[in-house]
Amino acid sequence: MFYIKSSDGTKIAVYDYRCGRKRVKGTVLLVHGWPLSHEIYEYQIGCLVECGYRVVALDLRGFGNSDTPACGYTYNQMAEDIYHVVCALHLKCFTLVGFSMGGAIVLRYMNRYRGYGVKKLILLSAAAPSWTRRPGYPYGLTREYVDGLIHQVCTDRAELAYNFSHKQLFASPQSEAAKDWFEQIALSASGIGTKEAAIALRDEDGRKDLKSVRVPTVIIHGAKDEVVSNDLALLQHKGIPCSKLYTLENSGHGIMYDELEVFNCIFMDAVEGRI
Repeated sequence: MFYIKSSDGTKIAVYDYRCGRKRVKGTVLLVHGWPLSHEIYEYQIGCLVECGYRVVALDLRGFGNSDTPACGYTYNQMAEDIYHVVCALHLKCFTLVGFSMGGAIVLRYMNRYRGYGVKKLILLSAAAPSWTRRPGYPYGLTREYVDGLIHQVCTDRAELAYNFSHKQLFASPQSEAAKDWFEQIALSASGIGTKEAAIALRDEDGRKDLKSVRVPTVIIHGAKDEVVSNDLALLQHKGIPCSKLYTLENSGHGIMYDELEVFNCIFMDAVEGRI
């Protein structure tokens, strides 16, 4: 792990995985979602490295090992954080992957930075174009529901982490140990980051971001996702030209785990250009 400073001095934790014995086939940049960290990609990082890819992962500001500033949790700023990582590591012609809120943030990156360096986009259970309903947009969660989550962050973040990992994340049976692990990842986030990023999830409108994507895009979504509705995946598919949508029938929001082998097959096919 090492740090790369963003525009406001915030240090972003970055993890660079590669096998020196193999010729690098390409680079994959992984962006996690709320309220987690790069650790959620454990069973994808291994597959990618074994197949000869360089994997770069990061912790969004306020999460994992990154700095926790008092402000700067807008999609614009977090997309800028990604841009600084891309520039510092001289990443070119890479595959950009975003899960949940990370999906919305990578779409903002595509818009603000014209997809700088990106050759392919993969969206996983992406909370885009908007996670909450608003005038002219009857999709997603209500503002009142998300306000309740924000209140819980401020009064009992431990319970929020428990509910998210044990009751909302998965649709298929998972071990208690696995659920506990995700709970600990959620608790590793800062209170400030968890709260401020939830506010961004509530307030950000990324409908214009979809139109900015000009690279091959694969969308993978769980049919039983209770955190990000299937309507949002359909909107992404409709709004991104030539995108491909894959629905996992027995998966919820924790799409990388509910059907691990099926997901990894589709994911690796997407990375390697077979779909």
